[in-house]
Amino acid sequence: MSRPASPESVPAPASGPRPVEAGERALLPDVLRGLALLGILIINVQNFAGFREWMQTGLDRGVQVFTDIFFNGRSISLFAMLFGWGAAGLLARYGPGRLARRLAVLLLIGAAHHVLVWYGDIIATYALLAFVLLFTARLTAPLLLGLAGILGGWWLAEGLLAGFGALGSSWPRFSGLPDLTPGMSFLQIVAARAATFGEDLMGGSLYNGPWLLALFALGAAAQRVGLLTRPQAHLPLLRRLAVWGLAVGLTLGVLLAWLNTQSTFAAGLLAIPVRMGGGLATALGYVGVLGMLAAQGRLGPLRAFAVSGRLAMSNYIAQSLIMTTFFYPYGGGWYGHWGAAPAVLLALIVGLVQLPVSAWLLERFGTGPLERLTRVLVYGRRARRELDRS
Repeated sequence: MSRPASPESVPAPASGPRPVEAGERALLPDVLRGLALLGILIINVQNFAGFREWMQTGLDRGVQVFTDIFFNGRSISLFAMLFGWGAAGLLARYGPGRLARRLAVLLLIGAAHHVLVWYGDIIATYALLAFVLLFTARLTAPLLLGLAGILGGWWLAEGLLAGFGALGSSWPRFSGLPDLTPGMSFLQIVAARAATFGEDLMGGSLYNGPWLLALFALGAAAQRVGLLTRPQAHLPLLRRLAVWGLAVGLTLGVLLAWLNTQSTFAAGLLAIPVRMGGGLATALGYVGVLGMLAAQGRLGPLRAFAVSGRLAMSNYIAQSLIMTTFFYPYGGGWYGHWGAAPAVLLALIVGLVQLPVSAWLLERFGTGPLERLTRVLVYGRRARRELDRS
């Protein structure tokens, strides 16, 4: 008896392209995406709240150390790999035209998020860089891994060289926080972001491009072999990822936590490659652990994160709306007044509340508002009819 085709190898339906329905989705990618989304909020709250990691003391420092070891760079690496995984699946299922259309829609949504809500948007950057994936349809998993190794290794080496070159510098550490002053209005902040949007997008894409493309390539390689949809077929690989990924990643996480207690310019530069290199290793370790649990049907309470993962874009932008409204001058005005401990607690509460809200949205509407908009724009009237029936 022949083995059923995996979701990666299923061609587009004869009736035309359509979005993947709930019954066709694998559980593991959605769980991973939901967990990554919570981790991203826990890290992004530093930027929303306006605290500097190296200035934390007492309980705040303890929370900062914990998040550096287990979340900082880990969640965003996992999220980026899942973005590459999803883009590769769409490319294999429907071809470059449909992927290009989706990326164009995401670019517009990301631009609106950046200008109107929060300058730290990643959607537009991901969408712009992911156009490169249109040229990878014929690349095998080994070639994608090789591409990821070259791009990622080069980016990490450049970062380490810059950091070591700054040793002994008397310059103060940079924060990367937005320049917000009490009393600034919503329109003033929006105007400032709009004025620099193009520069921010291109600058961020050029600087982070090699690293993000490496992560996208890793995700695409996982899609090629069905790592996330058929984890039971890859248990030896998942075990190696769990052991070596966590061993390397958590060790580098401890180093990152130490660097984030230092106020020097060199420490700030070195923290970037240590954060992302250790983040990738730990993220792969998390994939290994959760992949083995999924293969054994033992995800347990972690299954709850699948609903958040299915509405990742709506939840991600909702996080920005909630946090900027609470912290920014035109809202609660708490920017610069909170340390790591209360800010991370707030992020944890918001992220966990999104789970039952996501479950309700899925039960009531079948999808989230931004997911609905994206599906209609990408798949056209067929998606609209199917959404109306859901």
